[in-house]
Amino acid sequence: MKTLVLFNYDWDELGFARNAQRYPVDAAGFDLFSFPSNVQLAWFDIEGFVQRLAAKAKRRGWQAVVSNHEQFGVLAAALLAERMGWPGTPVAAVLACQHKLYARQVMAEVCPEASCEFEGLNIDYDQPVPEGLRYPAFVKPVKAAFSVLARTVHNREELQAHTRFDAWELWVIRHLVEPFERVVRKRLPNVPSAHNMLLEQPMHGHQYNLDGYVFEGQVHALGVVDALHYPNTQAFMRFEMPSRLNADIQARALAVARRFLAAVGFSHGLFNMEFFYDAAQDRLGVIEFNPRMASQFSDLYLRVQGLDLHALALALARGQDPADLPRAAPSAGAAASFVYRSFRPGKPVHMPGSSQKQALARAFPDALLFCFAKTASQTERDFKWLGSYRYGILHLGGADARQLRARCECASALLGWPLPYADAQPDFAHTPSEQWAV
Repeated sequence: MKTLVLFNYDWDELGFARNAQRYPVDAAGFDLFSFPSNVQLAWFDIEGFVQRLAAKAKRRGWQAVVSNHEQFGVLAAALLAERMGWPGTPVAAVLACQHKLYARQVMAEVCPEASCEFEGLNIDYDQPVPEGLRYPAFVKPVKAAFSVLARTVHNREELQAHTRFDAWELWVIRHLVEPFERVVRKRLPNVPSAHNMLLEQPMHGHQYNLDGYVFEGQVHALGVVDALHYPNTQAFMRFEMPSRLNADIQARALAVARRFLAAVGFSHGLFNMEFFYDAAQDRLGVIEFNPRMASQFSDLYLRVQGLDLHALALALARGQDPADLPRAAPSAGAAASFVYRSFRPGKPVHMPGSSQKQALARAFPDALLFCFAKTASQTERDFKWLGSYRYGILHLGGADARQLRARCECASALLGWPLPYADAQPDFAHTPSEQWAV
């Protein structure tokens, strides 16, 4: 029996390979971030893709499917599981989570205390921004991944500039959104188009991630990962475990997740809820729900809890109770995913050579390193769409937070990269505005 993994690369490729002896896998899909693989975006049709996979399933011995790929993979896996009668997250639940405007509408109804004021921009890509909108506002696409085109704008001029695209950018955006849009039109015909932007009331606080899964309709929490940002930006600097968030607040987050997931019919699968907590106001605000595992965190859970999220995903894909999976002995008391970014367009980024990588491996055998070298045009697009260029990620563990930082200092020096810490973490978020007050 084999499990089919869709859009399998980076953390997923490592995580599923780690479990290959117990859960053999095949892979299908393409890499959106590498040429020539990403050329397939030009003709990609998610329903046709699923139909072709279904035709191959019996011959290839596939009896389950899983994906953590936000753009296409999660929805394709849900469609294929439905078609084949395999365990999977319901298609309608995936659509409800990934359609950020519809998700906001559901949240406002079932957990209003954790939601915010919002409105759809409701214009075509090339139309001018209307007058009378409320600012500052956090703007993001109705359907996107990796915080693409998500930022705070303070007036109409900033929003107008942010939503202007050249012909090539418009082509990419439309081809990224249209496969999702076609399924939405058939399954959720009364929701707004996904070819749109969403404006939200800025929220305030520190950011966290609640990870969990649903099995036989029951929601189970796995843990919370803290998200820390580069000062005065919305760009992630590192993700840390164990969380510093009070256990009572974690329980509140889980209660909110239970209400939302029940409302959208999320009865099976892994989920990740991003949220803010503002201690001064004692307010928890949901950013969004991801109907999948946050793959970047799987290694952190394995180090700190001995819990392999990729093994959980494979068990769920086969209809097995993840609670029955064995845990490994934790290898660290604290772990982090360190994100290295450039905020200076046009300045060359140093990428470590083979000798530096070898030195890192000798000094830190537990290190997990990803380098994301890009061309000048690709980095230029990153700055426009993301506000920075993420050129590297490093995972490390330590006995505690103090030792973890010390190890990161040494590892960063070996790589020739700046230390992803700040002396004082800002209470990041978007600046609240009385204009959004209810």
